[in-house]
Amino acid sequence: MKLETVDYRAPDAAEQFVKSLRETGFGVLKNHPISQDLVESIYKNWYEFFTSGPKNDYHYNVETQDGFFPAEISEVAKGHTVKDIKEYYHVYPWGQIPPELKDQILDYYRQANDFASELLSWVESYAPKEVQEKFSISLSKMMEDSEMTLLRVLHYPPMKGDEEPGAIRAAAHEDINLLTVLPAANEPGLQVKSQEGDWLDVPCDFGNLIINIGDMLQEASGGYFPSTTHRVINPTGERQEKSRISLPLFLHPKPEVVLSEKYTADSYLKERLRELGVL
Repeated sequence: MKLETVDYRAPDAAEQFVKSLRETGFGVLKNHPISQDLVESIYKNWYEFFTSGPKNDYHYNVETQDGFFPAEISEVAKGHTVKDIKEYYHVYPWGQIPPELKDQILDYYRQANDFASELLSWVESYAPKEVQEKFSISLSKMMEDSEMTLLRVLHYPPMKGDEEPGAIRAAAHEDINLLTVLPAANEPGLQVKSQEGDWLDVPCDFGNLIINIGDMLQEASGGYFPSTTHRVINPTGERQEKSRISLPLFLHPKPEVVLSEKYTADSYLKERLRELGVL
């Protein structure tokens, strides 16, 4: 399996992107409309927030899941027993956001959401008719007026040498949502598991946009679009001294959306959050 980078401006970009999603669970786009300068500025500003800002003044709300999640309560990936080496902040337009960071991060949230809607239309357009018929409503309507889409600002701190045995920055997992939209991080480390069981580095040229399928799209498509296992490995050498900032947008449907005979979006999300130990 090879992860190809698709040029967003190519005439067959939509078809090639959906083909990559179908075959690998991932799509990598270059020359996309998301501002690289905006992403770079967000990385810089949120790095300062995590390392010297009043992050603990925005402690997470258990019920609403917004705010700052410190490293000591970090997620334990499904099927694992050791916490990931990370801290993060959950951004929702209606949630708590530091005033000095609010305008910029919500600007990105809107841009990324608009672009993600276009990507969902690509997915639906190039899905076979029998897969389209599995969707209870169109993918774009699943997202209409949704207040559940989550922007997570992740900080993977430098390695100190006293990490818990077996801990890595993000243990192997699948995402919960429909699609995840992720600008390339400021440091490498993201890997995807191939169908043959090998770990492959995801192209991380700064300026790339990385999109992967989540479990909800897999559920809604009857498995046609596979939710692919991925992880973030620990750095080596001089990179151990550097932080890694990442900015995934998790596209979540409205709670009442029917994914399958077994799940609504709300019941699926709550089941997974309980498995992760954050609900």
